[in-house]
Amino acid sequence: MSEKKPLILVTNDDGITAKGIRTLVELMKQLGDVVVVAPNSPQSGMGHAITIASPLRLNKVDLFVDLPAYECSGTPADCVKLAKHFVLKDRNPDLVVSGINHGSNTSISVLYSGTMSAAIEAAIEGIPAIGFSLCDYAHDPDFSHTHDHILKIASHALEHGIPKGVAFNVNFPAKSDQPLQEIRICRQADARWQEEFDQRKDPYGRSYFWMSGKFVNDDTGQDTDEFALSQNCTALVPCQLDLTDYKIISELQSWNINERNAAASVSEFVESRKRTS
Repeated sequence: MSEKKPLILVTNDDGITAKGIRTLVELMKQLGDVVVVAPNSPQSGMGHAITIASPLRLNKVDLFVDLPAYECSGTPADCVKLAKHFVLKDRNPDLVVSGINHGSNTSISVLYSGTMSAAIEAAIEGIPAIGFSLCDYAHDPDFSHTHDHILKIASHALEHGIPKGVAFNVNFPAKSDQPLQEIRICRQADARWQEEFDQRKDPYGRSYFWMSGKFVNDDTGQDTDEFALSQNCTALVPCQLDLTDYKIISELQSWNINERNAAASVSEFVESRKRTS
């Protein structure tokens, strides 16, 4: 590897053989030296899970032309940890990119996303990081319209850096007949998943469940990732690592929580419920 070119670590949560990571690798090769460390199987919805109860396995694979690639038995966050502390222990990556995820990671999905957890793990390590996702659930999605925006965002991150404690969450609309519009800097939409559980019986009469549901977006703001996608724009949300709600700290301090009587508090709650019922 060249010591002059940027070193870019590529990972994902769809697995090392996914179409999205192959696309991302080819794009990153235009910007620097690329190393791939990715899960050996799909890890969607794993969030920021790490493997602590079983060993991790890491194998070098020949899946990409002229660049080192490793498949890992662990989660996306595991992949970034192993890449930094073992695979690349003599050289720190200049950028970590995760994706391109096959499916949306907007709004609250950032908390469930293995794609974004890999990027956030890199940000924890002080490395500029970006998660890329395509809002398309087709069997064979078309990533071609995302190329220009990926290169623009990644090259800007390499040139100017990303603020400490921040990872970029970038989502693209599915390809349509209309050209992709601008990159918009957005906030995370205040939306959520409304789950449903389909209860079934196995051949032995034991219950099991399939989780389904729908995405509910009641956020009418025009500065959100969901709105940007509805306008056929790329949505970029800067995500911070610190989840502290600083605004509420002073209010919580007024609770005098150390002086409260738990039993009395429960009684007050019960009486309050009676008055409002």
